[in-house]
Amino acid sequence: MAATDMTKGNITRHLIGYSVPLVLGNLFQLTYNAVDSIIAGRFIGKEALAAEGMAAPVINIVILGISGICMGAGVLMSEFFGARKYGELKKEMATTVLFGLFFSIAVVLTGLVFTPALLEALHVPGELMDMTAVYLRIIFLGAPFTYFYNALASSLKSVGDSKTPLKFLMFSAVLNGVLDLIFIGGLGFGIVCSAVTTVAAEAVSALLSIIYIYRRIPLLQLRKSELSIDGPLLRKTLSYGSVTALQQACQPIGKLLIQGTVNSLGVDMIAAFNAVNRVDDFAFTPEQSISHGITTFAAQNRGGGKKDRIAKGLRRGLLLEFFYWIFICLLILLIREPVMGLFVTGEGAGEIVAIGCQYLGTMAFFYLLPAFTNGMQGFFRGMGYMRMTLLGTFIQTSLRVLFTWILAPMTGIYGVAFACAIGWSAMLLVEIPYYFHIKNKTSVNDK
Repeated sequence: MAATDMTKGNITRHLIGYSVPLVLGNLFQLTYNAVDSIIAGRFIGKEALAAEGMAAPVINIVILGISGICMGAGVLMSEFFGARKYGELKKEMATTVLFGLFFSIAVVLTGLVFTPALLEALHVPGELMDMTAVYLRIIFLGAPFTYFYNALASSLKSVGDSKTPLKFLMFSAVLNGVLDLIFIGGLGFGIVCSAVTTVAAEAVSALLSIIYIYRRIPLLQLRKSELSIDGPLLRKTLSYGSVTALQQACQPIGKLLIQGTVNSLGVDMIAAFNAVNRVDDFAFTPEQSISHGITTFAAQNRGGGKKDRIAKGLRRGLLLEFFYWIFICLLILLIREPVMGLFVTGEGAGEIVAIGCQYLGTMAFFYLLPAFTNGMQGFFRGMGYMRMTLLGTFIQTSLRVLFTWILAPMTGIYGVAFACAIGWSAMLLVEIPYYFHIKNKTSVNDK
C-alpha cells in the first residue's frame, strides 16, 4: 500500500480507512493471546500457564517502554510527512532505529541479569521460579525484534499505512500459534518452546516489515549514509515517548490496585471481574484504534499547516466514536449473558454470570465516556500535548481506584462500574476546557 496523505481528501474516509485495520489487528491479537494461554494450560500444564501469567507484568513494562518511544517517534514522523519534510522524516526514522538498537540491547542485558530479582519482587513461588525465569529470559532476548517491529510499524502508520502492519501482525501471530500446536501440542515440548516460538514470530514480523519497506516504500528506505542519530530529534522523541510510556503505565498499575480491592470480595466476584475485564478489552479496542487514527490525522495536518482540517478531523473522529458506542452498547446488552456463560460452567456458575451481567449491563452505557476520552487523547497526542494525555489518564486512573475502594465493598460489581464512570467523567472535565483553551490559543478551528 502506498503512503496516504491525510492533509487532503475526505476526512471521514481517511479516519475509517486508517482505524479499521487497527481494530482488526488489535482484536486479532487479543484473540490470539487467549488461544496462546489455552495452549500453554492444556498441553504443558497449569504451572506453565501460571509462569506465563507471572511473567506478564514484567513483559508489559518492557512493551510499554518500547511502544511509548515508537509512538512518540510516530507522531513526529507523521508531522514531517504532512509538512513534506521527507529529509526530516528519514532523520527521525534513522534516529529511532539506531537508538532502538542500543536500547533493546540494554533491555536484553538488564533482563538476563535481573530476572531472578524481578521475580522475587513479584513473590513468584519457589516451585515456579526456574520455569518462569527461563521463559522470561528467552522473551527478553526477543526485545530487539519487538522494538524494530514497533518502530517500523510506527513509520508505516505515520505515512497513513495501517493495513500492512496488520498483515504482518496477523501472519506472525498465526505462525506462533501453528508452531505452538506443532511443537507443544503435537511433539510435547515445554515452556522453553513456547517462549522460543514467540520470539521467532516477533523476528518474522520485524523481517517482513524491513523487506516490505525496501521493496514498496522508497520514502522510508534508509541508506548507509543516512544512518545517524540526530541529537535534537532524539531528545524530542524521548520527551514524547517517555510521557506516553508513563501514560500507558497508569492503566495496568490502576488495574492491579483495583484487583486488590476485588480480591477481598470473594471468589465469585474475582471470577466475574476477570471475565468482564476480557469483555472490556474487546469493547475498548475499537475506541482506541479510532483514537490512533485521530492522532495520525492531527499530526499530519499539523505538519502540513492545515489547521482547518484538524478540528474537523477531531469532530469526525468523535462522531465515529459515538456511532461505535451505540453499536457496542446494544451488542453488549443483547449478548452479555451468553458471553459470560463462555467463561464459567458447573456449580456456582449462575452467580458468577449474574454478577458479570450486572457489570456489563451498566458499563454498556458508560462505554460512551471512554469513547470520548480516547478521541480527545488521540487529538492531544497528534498535536504534541503529551503531558495532557498523561494528566488525563492519571486523573482517570486515580479516581477509578479511589472510588473502587469506596464503592465496591458497599455495592459490589456496580461500584467498580460507577468508579470507572467517575474517572472518565473527571478526565473529560479536564480535557474539554483545555481543548478550547488551545483551540483559541493556536486558532485550531474552521476557517
